[in-house]
Amino acid sequence: MTTHITGTREQWLAARLELLEAEKELTRRGDELAQQRQGLPWVRIDKEYRFETDEGSASLADLFRGRSQLLVYHYMFGPDYKAGCATCSTIADGFNGFAVHLANHDVTLSAVSRAPLAKLQEYKRRMGWTFPWASSHGSDFNFDFNVSFTEEQQREGGIQYNYERGGHAMDEAEVPQVVVQNATMCGTDAPTYTLDRPGMSAFVLEDGVVYHTYSTYARGLDGLWGMYQWLDRAPKGRNETGVYETGIWWRRHDEYNQR
Repeated sequence: MTTHITGTREQWLAARLELLEAEKELTRRGDELAQQRQGLPWVRIDKEYRFETDEGSASLADLFRGRSQLLVYHYMFGPDYKAGCATCSTIADGFNGFAVHLANHDVTLSAVSRAPLAKLQEYKRRMGWTFPWASSHGSDFNFDFNVSFTEEQQREGGIQYNYERGGHAMDEAEVPQVVVQNATMCGTDAPTYTLDRPGMSAFVLEDGVVYHTYSTYARGLDGLWGMYQWLDRAPKGRNETGVYETGIWWRRHDEYNQR
């Protein structure tokens, strides 16, 4: 027998209408936040970054692919990983569907990772993905946008992620089981795994000049995680109570039947 509150259709409707007002307020607040994001000052990028892509060596401006806006997902795939991060993979599973719509709205979506291009291409084929994915191997790009760190920074506690120094679960002396499990799923150990972090950055190209306009990390990526948006509307929600102490429930989309 269910332990959840039950009621009549009339009681449900009354509660639903009350919730609707809160949802509308959240939507309005979301619109305001979007305007704040778009109102941030643009920062000119003068540093020359080089990437390896399916089409060859590329600059940051080349990643725009002829469009004026570029959204970069900082995908966790370090040079020493044997496979891409499983958590990033669940986010990236949605890219194929909407990348074409963004492209037809003057926006290019591209993933960027530090792993060599050959590793990215092999994993991309495995996952069945078609969105652009560039390697920043040998470039400062990931480090400059605070999604990759050196072993020295890790040893000395000098990691600044999500606009603060330390304070993130990955920086703890005893990392949570979910981090250890994700590292294992990438074929590496937790210290190596946590040298890279997830994030997204936005850029604009005007008059031949690239500007950085926005970046977000950690929980700031929840809105990009299509799976979570659906779970938040399911009867039991994300249903993750106790999950992070024992590991994670999600897998890469080709691994569920292997459990």
